[in-house]
Amino acid sequence: MLLSSIRRKFARGVWPIRTLSSNAEMKEFLDYLDSLKNFEKSGVPRAAGTDSDEGFDLGRMRRLMERFGNPHTKFKAVHIAGTKGKGSTAAFISNILRTEGYSVGCYTSPHILTIRERILLGRSGHPVSAKLLNDLFHRIKQELEQAMKEENGCISHFEVFTAMAYILFADENVDIAVIEAGLGGARDATNIISSSGLAAAVITTVGEEHLAALGGSLETIAMAKAGIIKQGCPLVLGGPFVPHIERIIRDKAATMESTVVSAYDTRNRFTVKSCSILNGRPCQICDIVIQVGQDLKMSCELHDVKLKMLGDHQLQNAATATCVALCLRNLGWSISDESIRSGLEHTHLLGRSQFLSSEEAEVLGLTGATVLLDGAHTKESAKALMNTIKTAFPKARLVFVVAMASDKDHVGFAQEILSGGHVETVLLTEAAIAGGVTRTTPASLLKDSWIKASDELGIEILHDGMAEYDELINESESNLGDGMTILSTESSLKSCLRTANKILTRRGEEEKGVIVFTGSLHIAASVLASLAG
Repeated sequence: MLLSSIRRKFARGVWPIRTLSSNAEMKEFLDYLDSLKNFEKSGVPRAAGTDSDEGFDLGRMRRLMERFGNPHTKFKAVHIAGTKGKGSTAAFISNILRTEGYSVGCYTSPHILTIRERILLGRSGHPVSAKLLNDLFHRIKQELEQAMKEENGCISHFEVFTAMAYILFADENVDIAVIEAGLGGARDATNIISSSGLAAAVITTVGEEHLAALGGSLETIAMAKAGIIKQGCPLVLGGPFVPHIERIIRDKAATMESTVVSAYDTRNRFTVKSCSILNGRPCQICDIVIQVGQDLKMSCELHDVKLKMLGDHQLQNAATATCVALCLRNLGWSISDESIRSGLEHTHLLGRSQFLSSEEAEVLGLTGATVLLDGAHTKESAKALMNTIKTAFPKARLVFVVAMASDKDHVGFAQEILSGGHVETVLLTEAAIAGGVTRTTPASLLKDSWIKASDELGIEILHDGMAEYDELINESESNLGDGMTILSTESSLKSCLRTANKILTRRGEEEKGVIVFTGSLHIAASVLASLAG
């Protein structure tokens, strides 16, 4: 009965997406996309995101858009690049604008349950309908096939879907679009917006992710992301940045005569005051005070903002979004402080600081546990995740379920989790990435990374290659590992859920803990898909 109830909620739209039925409805379209080059699935080629001869051909994207009447010139856009925080910042900005009454297009990646999530349309913020995508696909299919022929089959999955997003934004006559870059910035398919169409550029953070694809260093990554800066258009910086990296970005902005607004300006202040429970889920109570330089005369003072997105990193994203809203207000857009507050407070995202309800936890067989889904997959995001957990649940016993892509820093990620507080159990598993396994890391290789991380940190672990492990697992007492972290490889999500439930049961009713699914958005997607049925 409970499972049926949860699934009815998905069907009624309490959960944002009706996945299975909409995917079936879009089968021909999805099959077409699956036939294209998909770098999310296969991995990005070396230097593909750099502004060099080896970089993606932005001319190809421009030729494709010209074929469809250059729809990207028919709306204003906020363009967001950055190593971390792009999707959350895009969601905050979009909600602020919708709250003010604007019709907003929002384009982000990747998706969790269905590709429809990548395109949000209008004042509702709902994903694009399967019908609208289908109708558009059949309308442009012949032109797509001709373009593919002329480009020698080189047009990618991301380029086609980006083109479709821009066409839909133009068709729907959105007031403004909020667009997340896919990789880097300079050579990303989204970066065809001209200075006349750009309302503001945003760079959230610069970190060591996609190093090979973006030139091999923090400096080349910064230069790639700075490629979204356009002549005379304001640039909003999130941060914090390493000083010489910020200098690279500011120097590029200076050459483009772009005013720079920084969320980390010394006059700005944003702090987490406390954590609370709102509608059965944790939230953080924050102050956000932004005072931009006198030349722009922009300020906003918000106290006791109730953010559903937890952690200092999400507060940072909220402050960045607030700076963007103030930039737009300075350009003539009507955006009240109350719309900023309300937009921030109503923002939540699948797989980012997402807490499941007690009903959903019960369906997973994790009755009484707090279940957190978070797509952290870098050292920095792992550290932010642990800080969030320590703030919200300082005394909780922690079980982690981890699956990661092959191109991530597995050891660095593990070190941040293990050093961030005592973790009782880590269950390592595998999750498909973009519908394939090419970039999936085998659980056995993840185990090697976690063992290496624990050795380097001097943290004792008990793993399933040790004789003591089987003895411990078969014991009936609840003191698992006597202070050691237990490390186990599991063949599937279902197996992880069984093991996690076994651990919870052995703790007793008064010692329910927090179970965290992390390492990629794809493990979060697997959990949500199991709820959707």
